[in-house]
Amino acid sequence: MTSRNPLADADELCRSSVAQLVAGFSTGKFTPLDAAKAALARAEQVQRRFNAFTLIDTEAALAMAAESTDRWQSGAPRSGIDGVPTTIKDIVWVKGRVVRYGSRTTTTQPCPQDAPSVKRLRAAGATLIGLTTTPEFGWKAITDSPLTGLTRNPWNPEVTPGGSSGGAVVAAATGAGVLHIGTDGGGSIRIPSSLTGVVGLKPTFGRVAANPPSAYGTVAHIGPIARSAEDAAAMLAAMAGRDLDDWNQGPGELPPLALVDGVLRGARIGFWSKPPVGGVDAEVAAAVEKAASSLEKLGAHIEPIDLPQADLGEIFRVHWLAGAANRLAAAPADLVHLCDPGFVEAAQAGASILASTLVAAQVRRAAFGSAMDNLLAKFDFIISPATPIPAFAVGPEVPRDVVHARAIHSGSFAYPINLSQQPALSTPCGMTSAGLPIGLQIVGARGADAKVLSAAREFERAAR
Repeated sequence: MTSRNPLADADELCRSSVAQLVAGFSTGKFTPLDAAKAALARAEQVQRRFNAFTLIDTEAALAMAAESTDRWQSGAPRSGIDGVPTTIKDIVWVKGRVVRYGSRTTTTQPCPQDAPSVKRLRAAGATLIGLTTTPEFGWKAITDSPLTGLTRNPWNPEVTPGGSSGGAVVAAATGAGVLHIGTDGGGSIRIPSSLTGVVGLKPTFGRVAANPPSAYGTVAHIGPIARSAEDAAAMLAAMAGRDLDDWNQGPGELPPLALVDGVLRGARIGFWSKPPVGGVDAEVAAAVEKAASSLEKLGAHIEPIDLPQADLGEIFRVHWLAGAANRLAAAPADLVHLCDPGFVEAAQAGASILASTLVAAQVRRAAFGSAMDNLLAKFDFIISPATPIPAFAVGPEVPRDVVHARAIHSGSFAYPINLSQQPALSTPCGMTSAGLPIGLQIVGARGADAKVLSAAREFERAAR
């Protein structure tokens, strides 16, 4: 099947950026209610084609958009994203809505409260249009589940959009909303963003509060997905901040999120081209090499690097499988047979990990994190492929010709940065000969989220 731009048949309001929508709201050219109606209609189309939503919340979205319209017309918007259509991954709590985590084992009772990120987006006036699909408990790098079935890539429905934030990236790529919450415990924002040609940021750990806490612990992050770095920055600014319900955040304040121009001029950039496991597809490698050359033309200095430490795959495997075991233990025992068999297998492997093995992996993780902090004290950024491969056939958990343990191949440039907790972003940098997107990953020092987003914006502008 020939690939096609998934925005090609979208309404103009659905193709608009945050800045374009806000400009229209402020002049009265159109209203948040107009934008919500367009996004909801688009979501219905996208759902029929690609299965990206678990809920399209029409009544509530229209009510929020009507209130936002009143605020804009009275000259009192709450924020720079007031009235902007937004989706939430079906793994993040939304008050009064049933969040199922992609699982037939979870409660059908509405959530008693918003997650901190949703609470902040709601306070900013965002129009919440629905919930997006995830694999069961966000456990893998493709998006299908026993509850909701297969989610497909809008560039070509015969291939996967990746995961676990697969529904969110499909919504972003097709214009079914402008801003989208994703989660990332081993690449679950960056992998699908790369495979669908959108922008996804895993922020510095603690930048966005999480409650309830993730079963996967401190490798898990919440972040924005959008069609541009500027839109992702607007979303992150709205949902970031301290929340006393998230003890893992710590009490410190992170640097502010204002974007700046010229961050690539004179920047020292480490080019990480060899992943911890597996190889890199030739077309992906060529596109990322070309992106590196573009960065040099913008004034950056590129140097090849390797990441410190050799056993990153094993360190991550221990953390991730232990998290899966933790999550499965919370499911009702009489419903475990309803779970994704792959998830159960991973959880059972995690349950056999010795406590001493887990602690040893945590110690090695701390050493790696320190080494990464030191590396990013020498370099302004690290770049790499966001994924070493383009999108592959929908359905299988990994490409049929890959022998590496589950999803470790598509996530091989992603999961190390979950271990070390730096901000890491995927932005489009090319297309394969089959017309599938390729992503460039940009990594910065902890706390330097604005710098990473600024670099991505500069790269995007140069690529137009």
